Amino acid sequence: MPGGAVARVLVDSPLPQLDQLFDYAVPERLRERVRPGVRVRVPLRTGGRIADGWLVELADTSEYGGTLSELEDVVSEVPMLVPEVWALARAVADRAAGNASDILRLAIPSRYVRVERSWLASPGEPGPPPEAPPPVHGAPAGRVEAGVDGGERMTLTADPRPLRLPTGEWVGAWAVALAQAAAHALHRDRSALLVVPDYRDQEQLEAALRALVDSRRVLRTDARQTGGDRYRAFLDATRDDARIIVGNRSTVYAPAARLGLIAIWDDGDPLLSEPLAPGVHPRDAALVRQEQSGAALLFMAHTRSVEVERLVGIGWVQAIEPAAQVRPKVVLTEQQASPEPGSARIPSSAWRQAQEAVREGPVLVQVARPGNAPLLTCDRCRETAHCAACGGTLVVPRAGGDPRCVLCGTSASGWRCPVCDGTRLRAATVGASRTAEELGRAFPRSLVILSDGERPVLRVGAEPALVVATRGAEPIADGGYRAVLLLDGERMLLRESLRVAEDCLRWWSNASALAAPGAPVFLVGVGGALATALSTWRQPEWAATELAARRALRFPPAVRVASVTAGHAAVTRAVDAVRGIDGVDVLGPAPTGEEDEGLQRAIVRFDYGAGARVARELRAEMIRVATERRRPVAGRPVRRPPVLRVRFDDPDVP
Repeated sequence: MPGGAVARVLVDSPLPQLDQLFDYAVPERLRERVRPGVRVRVPLRTGGRIADGWLVELADTSEYGGTLSELEDVVSEVPMLVPEVWALARAVADRAAGNASDILRLAIPSRYVRVERSWLASPGEPGPPPEAPPPVHGAPAGRVEAGVDGGERMTLTADPRPLRLPTGEWVGAWAVALAQAAAHALHRDRSALLVVPDYRDQEQLEAALRALVDSRRVLRTDARQTGGDRYRAFLDATRDDARIIVGNRSTVYAPAARLGLIAIWDDGDPLLSEPLAPGVHPRDAALVRQEQSGAALLFMAHTRSVEVERLVGIGWVQAIEPAAQVRPKVVLTEQQASPEPGSARIPSSAWRQAQEAVREGPVLVQVARPGNAPLLTCDRCRETAHCAACGGTLVVPRAGGDPRCVLCGTSASGWRCPVCDGTRLRAATVGASRTAEELGRAFPRSLVILSDGERPVLRVGAEPALVVATRGAEPIADGGYRAVLLLDGERMLLRESLRVAEDCLRWWSNASALAAPGAPVFLVGVGGALATALSTWRQPEWAATELAARRALRFPPAVRVASVTAGHAAVTRAVDAVRGIDGVDVLGPAPTGEEDEGLQRAIVRFDYGAGARVARELRAEMIRVATERRRPVAGRPVRRPPVLRVRFDDPDVP
């Protein structure tokens, strides 16, 4: 065949047996349009179907001995799958025993023909590169800049206070530090990828970038954009100009010319966990991309995640000590000399401070959950109260009356605790709406602002106000809050999860960082090592202690885990395939709770060094199950083909 007459194509399909490159002949009519990275349509031999795919590379010959099928068409002549993104997708998919096409579906947005034509007709003006930006805020002079220039892997504990930008806007000091690091990379004519958990963080980071670089150099990629805007931003990222690309999880896969920096803010936030297959966390994708590209990698947070602490412990990531020991003034109500009588939700000392502070400016009250109905626990042992009929959670109805089940509505009259035989219930927490109503009555002359998932508030002014916010929905206040009350700490810790303490410490730390310098922060109802870590602002030490405890128990991230879900026979064959690998042990299988489907789940734990082999073996089992043929039995309904689900680093594994 003539040069470039064979196209190697990745078919866009979730089927594991199709996760490989297939050779197709390039017909003469398409010879001038094909190039690596373009979208194509190809025929599949089964049923005469046509499928979408990506042309990964062109070759002169094929190892296939038969006659090659021809490409059906070229969908778009814009090469959107750049080589570095393909290499990243292939590597992270193999690491997670997943499909590369699933990764590319996250990385590359849907095509908009009109936007593409407009983009091809305009050359695009990225704007001038920035002047030399100031040193990164909160870090020793020149330390982060030297790391960016040298392609180092770094972690930095963010300065916990708000800062005022030259534009007059207030943002967290962390946003200024990340913007300065990205501006430094851009000054060196290198691109930067900035990954944040949600739009609240993105708004602050973009405000900080506007004060440092030309807005034409900043590209936004997130789910709140229209499809056309996101597609245009992606096309702009494929140009040869250095850019700063800001967005959520999928930003780590964005194309970037001369990548110089990958930065992730608050990598422990659950919002960064990828729910779609194969469930690769952007932190892991960033680590792979850093190795492939040689770019610098920066993790920044108020609370270092246990995963990053493991990387620091093995020397893979360098911890940068903050330039100055700045920390909020945290007061632990559980350690007060005169403890509160009874079970007051807001201790008198915190109440008095809030009354005084609200005269000067905004006061933040963080609560555990939205809504009105309180969650109930046993008054004696504090065990969460569940319905005796169906196991649902018991709450107090908004209209009042006896506690009822949130699922079946059964009254809880005559309830008895299965743990201690107690018969009395108590409210573990009150929702944000009810808290706002109660504070409105207690502070009749103060403005009460409610911020939660349904009614988000991004910013509040410096005027006096009581701001009631659920965890993670706290708005930033001009000049910082004059006082912060962290309520429902005991309720937050009731959640059954391996990461509950880590999550609570992060929620409390992020809220504490919104306080004005010197303003009091009250943590209500929580004591022990976790509260001490917050009050002394020594979160890295707590993360190291937590990692040591997990290592003793062989819990993530001391080891990696993979959940394997299918029928009993398929799960048994899959775990048997990996049992003999050094460093592997298996928990289960056990029923998943979906009795109607007869599914079981096993947990495979393994050392990091065994990850590649475990992924290969489980991947082979997935393909075997997917291609297994079952003969129909007379008189029996035809069942769906069996599926073996494998999730590496599953966040739902307790």
